Amino acid sequence: MYEAERGLFDLRQGRPIYVGPSNGVAAPEPGALIAAVDGLAGSALKALRRQGPVRLAVTGERAASMGLSTAPLDGERQVRATGAAPISLALNGENADQIVHLATSRGVFGQDEFDCRAASSIETGALRLVRVGRLLPAVVSVTADPGTSEPLRQAIDRGVALSVTTDQIDVLTSAGSVHVTRVSDGPVPLAEAEDARFVIFRESHGLLDHVAILFGAPESWPDPTPVRIHSACLTGDLFGSLRCDCGEQLRGALRYFAQQGGGVLLYMSQEGRGIGLANKLRAYRLQEEGLDTIDADGTLGFGADERQYSAAIDMLRVLGVKRVQLLTNNPGKVTALGEAGIDVAGRMPLYGTLNPHNEPYVKAKVERAGHWLHDMLAGADAAIPPKRSTPAHRASVPPVTPDGRAETPWRRE
Repeated sequence: MYEAERGLFDLRQGRPIYVGPSNGVAAPEPGALIAAVDGLAGSALKALRRQGPVRLAVTGERAASMGLSTAPLDGERQVRATGAAPISLALNGENADQIVHLATSRGVFGQDEFDCRAASSIETGALRLVRVGRLLPAVVSVTADPGTSEPLRQAIDRGVALSVTTDQIDVLTSAGSVHVTRVSDGPVPLAEAEDARFVIFRESHGLLDHVAILFGAPESWPDPTPVRIHSACLTGDLFGSLRCDCGEQLRGALRYFAQQGGGVLLYMSQEGRGIGLANKLRAYRLQEEGLDTIDADGTLGFGADERQYSAAIDMLRVLGVKRVQLLTNNPGKVTALGEAGIDVAGRMPLYGTLNPHNEPYVKAKVERAGHWLHDMLAGADAAIPPKRSTPAHRASVPPVTPDGRAETPWRRE
């Protein structure tokens, strides 16, 4: 696993790595020299081309958006728009910028434009590796063997090129859950709550840090404990982007914790539903071309929601939180906590303000992802009351119907 972590670091720096087959496999397929398309440099591409013909591997989601996949039809290899599995395309001398465009642009490509085949296990492993690192899920590869290529063998021996096996990638990327370690904490007085405390957690593989913000002393928290699992959104939380309602949800949750006398906000490093800031901005560009937020992510090669909540669940366990009132509109969060044994005793909806920039985003979350935002689309105000200049009474939890709608949402006074 440690080699895979180092390999991910090298890929992020634009350096190619050698990915070899799993150990102990009879008649294994050949290895490959791999570089990430995200940040692909001309020097890295030249290094690959010295080994032989270069291919581009993309995820099934990206293949579907391109109208490509491999499948036997009438005894011949044909291309069909199923996108069921990662595919590999033979490149035709494209430069680095052209390859990035090929891996990110909108459009359906003709089946005769590329030599397509199913991605090899080496290419598939490399795609998993860049994906877990929040890089664009696309890699360029060339078949290579340090046993027959003296320059490659010397590069590996001298440490110029890192050698990683698919087994090591599997260990890093296939873990069923992510555990966290409490790293540090300290008091951070906030405008909404002067008794707030920030606690830093680090994932076991060291890739991401997350923050738990504790309001009030744990022994004085209400039962159930108000909890918000909030995915980081630099554009919305910090700069007030009108494309989403994230910033309003964040600030509304802080006010609610203060009014309830305590609570926990888990601020998770899951920008853009887990695709990272760079890819979120790529998706914004595609949304300007008419795609909704889910189709834009799919065009880049991602699923509808790349987040998983095992780190958040482990943070709650470390904090001793077992019974929660969850502030969310996302049924996936309710399900994830319940399946992990955390009692979701209640749910509080959080609504932002609709505007021409975020309405398509909110509609996509309702219609494509099943989020409980029907009342927001119908014109209901935020479920959290505005900041008051005097201490507020405790807000009651709006009753929730079986489909997740608030029957009597809080309205602004």
